[in-house]
Amino acid sequence: MQRLNTCLYLILGFVAPCFCDTSFVGTNNTFFNVIDYGAKGDGKSDDTQAFVTAWQHACGTQGASTLVIPPKTVFLVRNLRLEGPCNATSILIQLQGEIVAPAKNEWINGLTIDEESNLILISKVNSLTVDGNGGLIDGYGSTWWACKRCTRPMILKFLSCNDLSVSNLMIINSPKAHIHVNFCDGAILSNINISAPGDSPNTDGIDISSSKNIIVEDSTFETGDDCIAITGNSSYINATRIACGPGHGISIGSLGRNNANDRVEEVHVRNCTFTNTKNGARIKTWIGGSGYARKIYFEQIILSQAKNPIIINQYYSDYVTNGGLEVSDVTYRGFQGTSLNDKAITLNCSSSGCFNIVLDQINIVSSEPGATAYCTIYNARGTATSTVPNCSLST
Repeated sequence: MQRLNTCLYLILGFVAPCFCDTSFVGTNNTFFNVIDYGAKGDGKSDDTQAFVTAWQHACGTQGASTLVIPPKTVFLVRNLRLEGPCNATSILIQLQGEIVAPAKNEWINGLTIDEESNLILISKVNSLTVDGNGGLIDGYGSTWWACKRCTRPMILKFLSCNDLSVSNLMIINSPKAHIHVNFCDGAILSNINISAPGDSPNTDGIDISSSKNIIVEDSTFETGDDCIAITGNSSYINATRIACGPGHGISIGSLGRNNANDRVEEVHVRNCTFTNTKNGARIKTWIGGSGYARKIYFEQIILSQAKNPIIINQYYSDYVTNGGLEVSDVTYRGFQGTSLNDKAITLNCSSSGCFNIVLDQINIVSSEPGATAYCTIYNARGTATSTVPNCSLST
């Protein structure tokens, strides 16, 4: 009997550590909880370094790994950088708790804020999954918005992350843009909920730049600027089942600023709603730039008191010269609903013109009783069929 007990003690001595250590190596998935690396989760202590240390272990492990941000906790971080490349073949970030940004004065003390500043930067990490189910990121933007000329940080930036998946993520009140996808190839962002007041400056929902093969789907954006903005050198972008409003709509651009050579093509926006937005489906370019915006499709769009439901503006600047970035092969199909002002359709193209513009199955009326909605065309060529208000495009 004594020999049997001794054997049991020996066995338990080897097995027991497996039940208490969540960062052991040698399983199919290794878990790294930020609490185990010193994070307080009290909403007051700076937990940035604890997150970095936990990330370094998750990134450096072999096989699959999971970074756990546990529930019922509030983590204060600033200028958090989660960088690769990683040894892990895939990484899951489970955001179950809350991450909060510092107030404006706390950002400035000891930190330099520039155009590339972010609350969280994730860079050069492939096969990354971010699951925000149960979690929240609060940008504390209310401390910034009154200073419209201040250089403000963004909340979450993905830089050079391929095969990216982000789902069930809620972000509120960014000082500036909420999510930036930059130099990424292959990303699915689904069930994203972003909220900021309609008068908060430059609080874009998702900015996509220099990226391709990006899907944004089944998401809700309430912002003070573009719900989604697709900028230079991006292609094969799909936005589907997006509820936008308040905000400035879904925009291609702005493009060509500071004489830039910007190229955007194969953008598909489908089954979206614009409610009380400043714009709906928008393309905006600066005179003097070069490149193109082509093969753009806005289809099956529902409008409710949207200003400028359909708009191309090639004079997105304070000055006018000849030339400009080429806009062509743009289709607007299946629009229905109301415009808050009389400008239902505005195609304001530069002297070089917009080409192959298609308006089809459009029915936009004024939300004002007795008012008439109009179509305004400058230098646009294409076709208009079954379109209300009536539009006359040159062929």
